[in-house]
Amino acid sequence: MKDKAVSGTCCFQSFSVPFSYPVHFTRNLFDLDNPLLCAVLNRLEENRRHRAIVYADEGVSLAHPALGSRIAAYFENHAQSMELCSQPQVIPGGERIKENWDAVHRIIGEIGEQRLDRQSYVMAIGGGAVLDAVGFAAAIVHRGLRLIRVPTTTLAQNDAGIGVKNSINELGQKNFIGTFAPPFAVLNDADFLTTLDFDHWIAGIAEAFKVAIIKDADFFAFLLQNAEGVSEPESGTHGRGGLPLCGLFIWIISAAMGIL
Repeated sequence: MKDKAVSGTCCFQSFSVPFSYPVHFTRNLFDLDNPLLCAVLNRLEENRRHRAIVYADEGVSLAHPALGSRIAAYFENHAQSMELCSQPQVIPGGERIKENWDAVHRIIGEIGEQRLDRQSYVMAIGGGAVLDAVGFAAAIVHRGLRLIRVPTTTLAQNDAGIGVKNSINELGQKNFIGTFAPPFAVLNDADFLTTLDFDHWIAGIAEAFKVAIIKDADFFAFLLQNAEGVSEPESGTHGRGGLPLCGLFIWIISAAMGIL
């Protein structure tokens, strides 16, 4: 088309790229009999052995000491369709990992050393800051590797885990460097929530109330009615008051994504 405001001819290019990704809910994700992770890596039916590298939040690893060995055993048990390129790597959790480029450079280097390509997977297990930093590294190598998010806090499961943003801090500004990059999949394992302390638990519940106030009056009424049941986690499948954790977070995440 011709733009009359300037001399000569101006052509406008436009394009759109639709994205979709599954958000799964499970328990005991790395149990050898749980087929979910294997199915997710194979969901495009590419008929190949998928290569992956795994990063786990230091705090999660401390709370779940057997996590690394369980991940390795899971990949070994499904070796016909998936390959763990190196032992699961433990990285700092919280804002420490976003303070500078150190963790990102480390992850980029390891991806390069393992010769992962755009069909390979990077799995991030942890809170929102770990998902941000690992996701940023995965997004800028080869213009984007496939990211599997495994959020392990209530806040990460209903906020950072399901979004499309990643970042690190720079020049004294929070989230100054980052991209928009949808994950390949999000795997919410309710068992990770049972080891959270009160502060980490209640942070996600506060986010749920915020989403409800903004988007859904019925959801807000539900949270008020079940305030005791969501105020504190307990071991097992339910929070205090008998409220199923998995069902609660399906509702929270559905509200956050605007699909209720």
